[in-house]
Amino acid sequence: MQESLTPMITGPLKSRIDSLWTDFWTGGITNPLTVIEQITFLMYSRLLDMQERKDEKRASITGQVFNRRFEVEDQDCRWETWRHYGGEMMLPHVRDRVFPHFRRLAERSTGAGSLFASFMKDAQLMIQKGTLLSKAVAAVQELPLEKGDTKGDLYEYLLSKLTTAGINGQFRTPRHIIRLMVELMQPQPTDRICDPSCGTAGFLVEAYEYLLREHSSEAGRHEEVVEGETHVTYSGDLLVQQGHRSHVDTDMFHAYDFDATMLRIASMNLVMHGVAEPDVHYQDTLSQSFEERHPKGSKGAFDLILANPPFKGSLDEQDVAPDLLRTVKTKKTELLFIALILRMLKVGGRSATIVPDGVLFGSSKAHVQLRQHLIEQNQLEAVISLPSGVFKPYAGVSTAIIIFAKGGKTENVFFYDVQSDGFTLDDKRTPIGDGKGDLLDVLVKYRQWCEGLIDISDRSAKAFEVPASEIKSENFDLSINRYIRKKIEIAKVNNPRYLLEQLILLEKQIQGDLDELKELF
Repeated sequence: MQESLTPMITGPLKSRIDSLWTDFWTGGITNPLTVIEQITFLMYSRLLDMQERKDEKRASITGQVFNRRFEVEDQDCRWETWRHYGGEMMLPHVRDRVFPHFRRLAERSTGAGSLFASFMKDAQLMIQKGTLLSKAVAAVQELPLEKGDTKGDLYEYLLSKLTTAGINGQFRTPRHIIRLMVELMQPQPTDRICDPSCGTAGFLVEAYEYLLREHSSEAGRHEEVVEGETHVTYSGDLLVQQGHRSHVDTDMFHAYDFDATMLRIASMNLVMHGVAEPDVHYQDTLSQSFEERHPKGSKGAFDLILANPPFKGSLDEQDVAPDLLRTVKTKKTELLFIALILRMLKVGGRSATIVPDGVLFGSSKAHVQLRQHLIEQNQLEAVISLPSGVFKPYAGVSTAIIIFAKGGKTENVFFYDVQSDGFTLDDKRTPIGDGKGDLLDVLVKYRQWCEGLIDISDRSAKAFEVPASEIKSENFDLSINRYIRKKIEIAKVNNPRYLLEQLILLEKQIQGDLDELKELF
């Protein structure tokens, strides 16, 4: 048995989620993002009431006043009140009373306690049938939202049902690739971590899970065997003992996105996994308005940035921050995001970012300019080439993970040619063997290289090193195929005269067969 990396959603709970998903589809809501968003709204509503009841109980004991989410006139907006309504009464009540209340609450809430309310800003009820709403409410009531250990897995299972890419080229990064990137970067409990195009916040959630794994005592670990696999729950109790818990809850995780639906889902994902108050904002981070609205986050703010930025999409060049264009003058978002990440990092801060292969070998002035900037004015540490099917069924684009640090200059670059990520490279993405492929070796080799423990001068191997001076001589080309040296085996062939004689003999046999056929007619 081995520790499982998959969410621990099995049996009845999995069936409830699957049944709820089917109810939405048969009820006419077939866009996976919309389904998750609507379920998210209902979860928020229930969690909001749960939090209110906790505060009411605490206040009755301590006598302390708290900022109420539901005033006397708003009691009919509480989950525990309206969830008992029948479908015909529930639909107009939720649409015309509950959702407007959440929007008002979002507008007037500030500081601690505003988190849940702010998620509901601009929320709209897309459910048009009372019977569907009634079913969905009953299903959400049955979910174990009070269990912190299960909430994150539950939401992760919901997100696993996303199977389409967004119109701006964003798509959900596979969980095992996210985990590799986080483990390569080894987040520390004092870090400030950001994703400037967060999507569903998978990178930040995995960074949080990594911290829990690395900062739990033996007493803080709980093992459970489910269907033959050992699932381990980590409490992160050492974060409390070390005095880091407040930072983790309020100032470690920062996220931005300009897709409102994704932003709500990202917020919920972080909260469901246990981050008390993540810093999540609606913002196009390439825009000039980023620095105006978030002066502390837009420049020199972060120790670690993890990202899979959009690879395409519409871009108003007039709205792009001028200092990004000075670094790389282009309309290509994949290039501008690297410049943005460098701007957002503190000096010495590091990033692991997924880029399309074109960033590595593109010959335009902007492509070369960016790579030169990465190598000569910063420290490019690694280029990890991924197989082209890693992002299926979303997209078949070839990609790589680049690891770099802000400031200094590059001396040598670690390259790794990942030939298998542990899954088939078709749309089905079926696990192969143990489902790990080359990923564990990537992690081991990279850490050994960082510590100077291995010689990786053999360029016919999957992992090898290239001096920055050689990369410069190749017009700063970072394509792995530029530097890899394939071992060529010379095949043994028969004597040419012998082959010619065999061909002549074969032709005679064919002619004889044709003559026999001719005699039949």
